Amino acid sequence: MATTEPAEARARRQSELAGALAAVTGGAAVSGLRRLSGGASRETWAFDAGGRPLILQRERPGGMRTAGMGTEAALLRAAADQGVPVPGVVATDADGPDGAAALGTAWMVVERVPGETIARRILRDDAYAAARPRLAAQCGDALARIHRIDPAAVPRLAGGDQAAQIRAALDAVGDAHPAFELGFRWLDRNRPAPGAADTVVHGDFRNGNLVVGPDGLAAVLDWELAHRGDPLEDLGWLCVRAWRFGAEPRVGGFGEVDELVGAYEATSGEAVDRAALHWWEVLGTLKWGIICAVQAHTHLTGVVRSVELAAIGRRVCEVEHDLLLLLPAGPAGPAATVGPPGAPGAGDDGASGLHDAPTATQLLEAVREFLEGDVMATAEGRVRFHARVAGRVLAIVERELAAGEGPARDHAARLAGLGFAGDGELAAAVRSGALDGRADEVTAVVRAAVAAKLAVANPAYAGGDRG
Repeated sequence: MATTEPAEARARRQSELAGALAAVTGGAAVSGLRRLSGGASRETWAFDAGGRPLILQRERPGGMRTAGMGTEAALLRAAADQGVPVPGVVATDADGPDGAAALGTAWMVVERVPGETIARRILRDDAYAAARPRLAAQCGDALARIHRIDPAAVPRLAGGDQAAQIRAALDAVGDAHPAFELGFRWLDRNRPAPGAADTVVHGDFRNGNLVVGPDGLAAVLDWELAHRGDPLEDLGWLCVRAWRFGAEPRVGGFGEVDELVGAYEATSGEAVDRAALHWWEVLGTLKWGIICAVQAHTHLTGVVRSVELAAIGRRVCEVEHDLLLLLPAGPAGPAATVGPPGAPGAGDDGASGLHDAPTATQLLEAVREFLEGDVMATAEGRVRFHARVAGRVLAIVERELAAGEGPARDHAARLAGLGFAGDGELAAAVRSGALDGRADEVTAVVRAAVAAKLAVANPAYAGGDRG
């Protein structure tokens, strides 16, 4: 359950943090220390040291990183050598400076690059109107430069088959997703010839990890997922619909594939196989859906209790929808409908047998923990954001309870028509190839299930509004 740190203890901790930051930045006076948003494994802080704007990133207590951030610092320095716009590295745990104990065992201080990272502002605000037409080409150029980094210059970069890794992640969660299995079957059957598998790949090059100024791309951030792999992975990931945030252009919501590829080819001197690029876009879409499932699992297992992670679990069907759009077209299947308000509910435990985890009851529990542990005790920027997420969660629960058991009964009937009692059996059959000769029939059932889930999780999404 979420807990709130007493104000006095929080002030003492920030004072210790400021002292440690002064020690690692040459003794300059630290001011303006404030915590920014961060992921489940990292904290991000902004501060000034002697008037110099800087950023601290550090591993949360209990995080999984064991090798420190020396690898990421090496990536930033190598990228800068290739002309990639990146923040300058000031200090890291690998440098071993004195007085850094309060920073923890894994941390990095970098320059704070002026500009915007929030995708919705970049894609909509007038301040970035001149930048948007340039971004796709600038991203293509930056990716080509990243892919020129010598892997030998960066220690401890992992590699391996991405499809196998995300399949293993899905299996570890234990949820059955027939739409994902259809995606895996397509990937297995259409895998392109291996590319330059020993290329340095950023791993998370997308809106949200790019600093954009009035003139376009100002810096590439968040290199923690970098690895050795196929360079088209980065280009495909940037094309995933999730990173368009409701905008139409296929590349990040700001540009077209021809602009991205043209600039990439001009800088790299390598031709891009468009069919292979599509394969990597499919894999990237599938990967994001599995990441959503993993994040919900992280909440449900108590590793990190978070209303945000709980809500992400109900975004899985958005990604299933996107994935099915990328696969060869099949029958659309029957339209899903949501019952009128007041229709019978799904049962005491909130589980309908159709919708993704968490259940309605578990979503309500996450909201209650958030309200009791955060909102009732304090109100900061991060809390205000989570309050909006909490409102979305309550809307999801309301729609699910209004729909009642009808969508689940319809889904069970469609499964029975295929000869299966549940999604687990269907997913296993798709994975085995036993249903390859019934692709249209299977796809129709999966599309109908995804549409029904989407009608509860985000009804406007299929029409292009990410909500």
